[in-house]
Amino acid sequence: MSTDLLRVGLDLDGSLESLSNSMVDLATALSERGDLELRRFRTMSPPRSPEEQRLSLRALWAPWWRRSRGRAIDAMLGSVDVVHLAGRATPPTRSAPLLISVDDLRPLRAEREHQRVIQLQRAVRHGAVLVASSRAARGEVMAAMRLARPEIVVVRPPVSQVSTTRDGTDLVVSVNGNTERFEALAEDLQAFADRRRTAWRVIASDAVLARLRARGVRANLVARRDAAQTLSHARVVVCISDGARFPAFAIAALSAGVPTLARAIEINRELLGGAAALIHDDDEAMDALEDLWSNDAHRAILAAAGLVRAADFSPWNVASAYADLYAETALRGRP
Repeated sequence: MSTDLLRVGLDLDGSLESLSNSMVDLATALSERGDLELRRFRTMSPPRSPEEQRLSLRALWAPWWRRSRGRAIDAMLGSVDVVHLAGRATPPTRSAPLLISVDDLRPLRAEREHQRVIQLQRAVRHGAVLVASSRAARGEVMAAMRLARPEIVVVRPPVSQVSTTRDGTDLVVSVNGNTERFEALAEDLQAFADRRRTAWRVIASDAVLARLRARGVRANLVARRDAAQTLSHARVVVCISDGARFPAFAIAALSAGVPTLARAIEINRELLGGAAALIHDDDEAMDALEDLWSNDAHRAILAAAGLVRAADFSPWNVASAYADLYAETALRGRP
């Protein structure tokens, strides 16, 4: 380990959430600390700014890196004390300890997609430490990969802070997995929006939006890249998710002071409990939505609690947690 500033190689490819590139947000917050030397790079795409280091023959090595093989990344970066990755590329290292953030659990759940499991298992065998975004996610990674708890640590991803929403009027529904569950609720949500004479907007992936469009869902369909702008007009946010991804949009809604409704699955109880309205069954959904829409006292309580909770996920607070993890990992070195 260096006796001067801690030298960290940070891969900017592989954002941990969809509102922005969270690795870029993390890099910015880490740089503002001034207590480490950051080497930004991209494993799967060309550099996008002068401060990002160009990797020689990156395109050649990228397919190998998706299998945790190929040229060592620290040999390309120069001397670094620790390397942090978050995308589907997990290049090996020669001597620097390796951290790999794992947020998307869908490949670990898919029966036919074994490559991600094999890739991460190979990286762990060579000394990598995995970083899960929640205790719930850590448990799922442990079970899917048959790993011990010391091989997986928990650090929450950063969520970009958004402006407080004032006098929002729209019903905003975020769909992230569980599309069938949303479709079962769509008519009731439409009827609610009609009674309230308000717009309702659905934020989802392009593939899900195409499916909803084909099925004739009458909501305003919004791509994820426009999620932050849509949030600025929300009166209530409803999050429908299968729990495979970190609930970034729900956290962003909390940071905007927008009352939020979600299902009481394990990850939501851990991260949103006490700051969002959580339901155990979809039969409760419309009554809970009506309360969030019209109960001013409940709205005020959740808005205040949400602002406090969202601060835990600010890039600066997350950067502090990661800086501590980098220092601990570098001191421990490779197993």
